[in-house]
Amino acid sequence: MRPLLNNLFAPSRHDSRDVATINKFRNEYECLTDDALDQIGASASELLPFIAATAVIAERVLGERMFDVQLRGALALTRGSIAEMQTGEGKTLTAVPAIAWLARTKGSVHVMTVNDYLARRDAQWMGQIYRRLGLTVACIQQGMSSVERHAAYSADITYATANELGFDFLRDQIALRVSDQVHRSFNAVVIDEADSILIDEARIPLVIAGAGQADSGLGHAVDSIARRMHPGVHYSADPGGRNVMLTDAGIHLSETMLRCGNLFEERNLQLHTALQDAVHAHALLRRDVDYVVKEGVVEMVDEFRGRVALDRRWPAGLHTAIEIKEGVATKQQGHILGSITMQHLVALYSHVCGMTGTAASSAGELQTMYLLTVEVVPTNRPMIRADHPDKVFSSKAQKYRTIIEEIRDAHLRGQPVLVGTASVAESEILSRHLTGIPHSVLNAKNDELEAEIIAKAGQRGAVTISTNMAGRGTDIKLGEDVAALGGLYVIGTNKHESRRIDNQLRGRAGRQGDPGCSRFLISLEDDLMVKYHDLNPLYNRDPDTVQRLVEGQHLDTRIMLNKYEMPVEGQRHRIQSRRQQILLGEIPCPTDLERTVTLRAIDDAWSDYLAQVAEFRSGLHWISLGGSDPHRQYMAFLHRAFVEFETSLPAQIEQRVSEAKAGIGPDPNERGAVWTYVTTDLPFGTMSERIMKGLLRRFGAKK
Repeated sequence: MRPLLNNLFAPSRHDSRDVATINKFRNEYECLTDDALDQIGASASELLPFIAATAVIAERVLGERMFDVQLRGALALTRGSIAEMQTGEGKTLTAVPAIAWLARTKGSVHVMTVNDYLARRDAQWMGQIYRRLGLTVACIQQGMSSVERHAAYSADITYATANELGFDFLRDQIALRVSDQVHRSFNAVVIDEADSILIDEARIPLVIAGAGQADSGLGHAVDSIARRMHPGVHYSADPGGRNVMLTDAGIHLSETMLRCGNLFEERNLQLHTALQDAVHAHALLRRDVDYVVKEGVVEMVDEFRGRVALDRRWPAGLHTAIEIKEGVATKQQGHILGSITMQHLVALYSHVCGMTGTAASSAGELQTMYLLTVEVVPTNRPMIRADHPDKVFSSKAQKYRTIIEEIRDAHLRGQPVLVGTASVAESEILSRHLTGIPHSVLNAKNDELEAEIIAKAGQRGAVTISTNMAGRGTDIKLGEDVAALGGLYVIGTNKHESRRIDNQLRGRAGRQGDPGCSRFLISLEDDLMVKYHDLNPLYNRDPDTVQRLVEGQHLDTRIMLNKYEMPVEGQRHRIQSRRQQILLGEIPCPTDLERTVTLRAIDDAWSDYLAQVAEFRSGLHWISLGGSDPHRQYMAFLHRAFVEFETSLPAQIEQRVSEAKAGIGPDPNERGAVWTYVTTDLPFGTMSERIMKGLLRRFGAKK
């Protein structure tokens, strides 16, 4: 291993000494009454005695004594590090002393959790400890009113999902009254499953939108054309399966059926974009892989967790195209009022730390992008899980036959098996082949049964087939006599684009010194190998090498995209700071009406500016084809556009105020419906828009 990476996740050399000191205080405090202990916890002003008091209180409340390795994890969090701790090592309890200390010293702390259930559970479960330390605790849940949210954020410690924290931030950004804002200062954050938030979802934008337009019926018209197209004849797809391009035959078919004349004329821009979205929906996005349809609604599947991604949509017309493809009701699109990525949301905090079971392999990126150090915390008991070498087959058929044989053999000897699949479809394929073997299937179609299924997954003879959701926040406990049979047997059926996801699956076995084993049974026909077959011909039969190359490619993309995001984020800070001064009355307006109209004018102008930036970004890759530097062109455009935005804003405000005083236009106090959603990580707008507008810029309206 390179010396640099050693430094990136080396623990503090003082940890052993500090843990010994904590234990010395802990021994003293264990003799105290509850009242005396609580008084020490509430008044301790130094870190080590505070952690010791918290640990003793936690033991009395929960009946669980914190291990030395948990104390090391807590120390890492107080230093602002990412603590890597294996599954079953008690990360939830590990975080408690650090969370309490940060609430005490930073003023308040947010705890980012994976889902609403964990936010509620952990706030209630650990809240008993916090309250004995004199701290208040609350949680944010979907469906809460703004009054309830404001009260929850006023607590010393607030548990919430990253999405809820981000959406509340976006709503605060467009609030027309101070009383409508729910957040206070972003002081400190402790991130559960930190690699997921900081890497996997770092570039996924959270969006707030409003003032939508009704469906014009165009989507249904182009859907009928997309259904008649055939791959290789009417369109071609890139090797990575992320984009489609119409062929001459596809263009001819479209122009004939639409009777639109030249598809590339500017007047056909909206039509052409809708057509590309429809073809993309049919050609590249697969039901029960990329999304599921539940109760008449298209719901995206989180590729990293295998769960349904709540409130997530594909951009603009692409989501509508999928809804039309599946024959379900279409949702209103809307005009984007604001957005923020997880990366920039996390950057709002003055102290960032987190925990995960898999971070060491991404230590370099966490250091580069966030200046965060990974500290690998050893297990409380030696890890004895056996991770067997991969088996690689030429075809999926061979792979499936071997997987079924492995499951049958393990089941006959009573060893529980967890099979990790890459998609809902694959989990159901395996389920159909497991005739005569009782088993459970855990995927995005039945994720509400997760706790019940996982509770039984370690019992003698249990067979559980799961999508990647088994790799997040789940602790499989072994049943009686299962340890003697070898513990849990984890079988992976695919290699993910990230090694961390594979390691999370392996980590379901071998918790707290339990026996267990893992093996990946994969084929050269798996999505990873097919999707990146042309990435490097020298290694296209070596899954591990392809995986590492893809990880490097994704890192390069995230670094590049950050260069494009940072300037707009800086502009947002500038505008929002001015807007907040107006909202708070620090920059006078003579009347409430004028202040409200001014805020609305700023919001509408900023929304238009974001649309203008997205329009320019959609054609950037064509600029590079012409030999120009796209980043330089982009920066020059941003400067011109933002200067124009700031220059024109006073006149827009003056006009809107005059109209409002004259009773012209809508009521400025009523914004209308707004909604939030998460979109996908597309760097410069939808691919169809980039192709269309790029072609128009490069070739004009001529064929």
